[in-house]
Amino acid sequence: MTRALLTLLLICTTALSWGQNTAEQKKLERQRAQLQKEIKEFQSLLSTQNKKEKSVLVQIKESEAKIRLTQNLINTIQKQSRLLSDNIYLNQKKANKLEKELEVLKEDYANTIVKSYKSRSDQSRIMFILSSENFLQAYKRIQYMKQYANFRKMQAEELKEKMAELKALLEKLKEQKKEKENLLAETEKQKKELEADKKEQNELVKAIQKDKKKYAADLKKRQQEERKLQQQIDRLIREAIEEAKRKAAKESNKAVVSGSGKNELPLTKEGKILADSFKANKGQLPWPVERGYISQGYGSYRGQAVGVKVLSELENNGVDISTSKGADVRAVFAGEVTMITHTSSYEGAYTIMVRHGNYWTIYTNLSSVSVNKGDKVDIKQTLGKVWTNGATGETVLKFYVVQNVSYLNPQQWLNPLK
Repeated sequence: MTRALLTLLLICTTALSWGQNTAEQKKLERQRAQLQKEIKEFQSLLSTQNKKEKSVLVQIKESEAKIRLTQNLINTIQKQSRLLSDNIYLNQKKANKLEKELEVLKEDYANTIVKSYKSRSDQSRIMFILSSENFLQAYKRIQYMKQYANFRKMQAEELKEKMAELKALLEKLKEQKKEKENLLAETEKQKKELEADKKEQNELVKAIQKDKKKYAADLKKRQQEERKLQQQIDRLIREAIEEAKRKAAKESNKAVVSGSGKNELPLTKEGKILADSFKANKGQLPWPVERGYISQGYGSYRGQAVGVKVLSELENNGVDISTSKGADVRAVFAGEVTMITHTSSYEGAYTIMVRHGNYWTIYTNLSSVSVNKGDKVDIKQTLGKVWTNGATGETVLKFYVVQNVSYLNPQQWLNPLK
């Protein structure tokens, strides 16, 4: 009994481990596809842009972004390769076990066939029944012969199933080994590209060594602009919440079901449904631009360029998406435009806030807008165009996802493949 339970537990554990490995493999495959798309977009955008229009610091920033993307891709591929090795090992063990089981089944089946052959004549079977001492014994012998025939048939079916299972497993192993070879080849290819990117970056660094003070001053100015923009976004969110509260107080006919706190958006029943729908689409939202790559990710980072150290910690509460000149900005989800304002950090640039229940999506660095405050927008509807910085040659959309006043990581909400 104990042995049977242990065997059952082992089977369940193996099945669970296999399921987890499969889910993890699919997740890594999606990550790899997303990174490959970003790298492809990076290369495509770079080929259409004029390097002379960009400052050396911008070129270094782009180089850092490419190196980061390539390194992330290498890490993802290596994780896939390790996981695939585990799956190959488990499948090989399973195949070995199946081969041993097949040997036993074939031997048993062969013995059964030999016994059947020895007692194959109809006369011997009839005599076996007629030699019974009574009717009950004759009946039992007939039942035994039927059961024996069914047993032979069951043996043949089991043998057939095991052989088919082994064949399918060996085919799977062949595919997995081929896939692993492809992953290893891609890893080597990406490593070579990474080395080439680092060499190119070193050449750019040499170019700024001659005038470090000037580039350090430029970088410091950019950091100040970044801080100013973050502060402005914080203020816009607080103002939008206050305005929403005033509006909810006036519309007393619409009952507020949640969001009565100081830093919470008031939610009606319809607003809560929209917020729940937005939350349910986490990881599936389309990008706010049709093409581009993340040039600066979410979270804290050291405000410096390679070779020009300006040691200050910065916090990016959203993501910077580099794109092409004149690119359209798209709403990532259905909602209401609650605010359109000029961004004081960048002359001539706009910021648009779209509300989705108690969530905001915020789009900054727009050169023009094609919606008005109060408009209801649909998913992928054009909001405006991305602004290009004439001084640096950069075309960057700054994108935020916020719940009430809490900044969320947009990379966890967006799907680059959409």
